[in-house]
Amino acid sequence: MASVMVNRGGSRIIKSVSAALGTRFFAKVATGTDIVSAAPNASLQKARTWDEGLASKFSTTPLKDIFKDKKVVIFGLPGAYTGVCSNKHVPPYKENIDKFKAKGIDSVICVAINDPYTMNAWAEKLQAKDAIEFYGDFDGSFHKSLELVTDLSGALLGTRSERWSAYVVDGKVKALNVEEAPSDVKVSGADTILGQI
Repeated sequence: MASVMVNRGGSRIIKSVSAALGTRFFAKVATGTDIVSAAPNASLQKARTWDEGLASKFSTTPLKDIFKDKKVVIFGLPGAYTGVCSNKHVPPYKENIDKFKAKGIDSVICVAINDPYTMNAWAEKLQAKDAIEFYGDFDGSFHKSLELVTDLSGALLGTRSERWSAYVVDGKVKALNVEEAPSDVKVSGADTILGQI
């Protein structure tokens, strides 16, 4: 049994949690963390088609290019095409993109432990690519560095991202919200993070 600092609608409480589906890990990243320094060897892969990946020689995007000198809202989720992610987590971010932009947010990013081609097809299916930037964390190195992974082998998913959101300014985490269960969208949704900016 481990402890995690969870942001619940602005209040911080310590929760002891045991995962029903397997081993659960807890975030190393917290408010004030420099997200680039916390994951020094990680990079992300912008959602794209296979042909675009081939043309770019399978390039990756360094974290500094995503966060430096920018105001970013980033949210992580267990995986593309899964029910809660597709129906409850991504749509409110897409629907509220104008509110994020009005608050000076440079980009809203969705990231999952998936390859960039799956993320691209999913973003197109959700018709969200014009509003949200989608990135794959194909080997989970970004999420593992931040200790934002959970074992969802019980649902045949293996190691996946926690469901979380963060407001990041010039690489520094200003607000972080991690759900207690991967099926919850209680604190990691668009409304919560909008209220924290």
